[in-house]
Amino acid sequence: MGKFAVIGLGNFGHTVARTLFEAGHEVLAIDKEKERVQALQNYTTQGVVADATNKKVLEQLGLGEMDAVVVNLGEDLGATVLVTLFLRELKVKKVIVKIMNEDHRRVLEKVGASEIVFPEKDTAIKVAKGLISPNVLDYLPLSPDYSIAEWAPPKEFVGKTLSELRLRTRFGINVIAIREIVPERMVINPPADFVIKDSDLLIILGHRSEVEKLK
Repeated sequence: MGKFAVIGLGNFGHTVARTLFEAGHEVLAIDKEKERVQALQNYTTQGVVADATNKKVLEQLGLGEMDAVVVNLGEDLGATVLVTLFLRELKVKKVIVKIMNEDHRRVLEKVGASEIVFPEKDTAIKVAKGLISPNVLDYLPLSPDYSIAEWAPPKEFVGKTLSELRLRTRFGINVIAIREIVPERMVINPPADFVIKDSDLLIILGHRSEVEKLK
């Protein structure tokens, strides 16, 4: 069980905090607005009404002991930068910052954000990828060059083994897992003799250009 904190309980922060809590983790939720903290009282380990730009508050709440902290302070770049700096000074292992403007990315990377999240852009890319490649059900960019995708194989793949399909040779694609619907289970690192069924979903890893070829 992990220990996480979410600073800023707008829609994004609210959803992150609740999802972590429902998955069985300890969650500390912080916001200046009492109503937002109260709205999450049944879905957090501890809810605190406080100004996170006060370093002493972060120290007193034990932010340095968290496995990760999610910062969601909206358009207030100054507050976001300040909180990110304080969290780094407290030696938080991972600081994930949500941005509202792509221009803010470089600033937050320089002050020590471990990961930058831009939901609007990420969602737009996912929607576009779904339109371009309807067989790709979910899409996770790993870097500018590589990505993981959940892919519904075409009919001509059904009944064939992974070795027969030769996806690595033909497309440079690695099948790292297969999600079976019937029965419902996840097969990690499937063997070469695994036979593809029409209900299977393939979790593939590869260069973005190669993933595009599978559309």
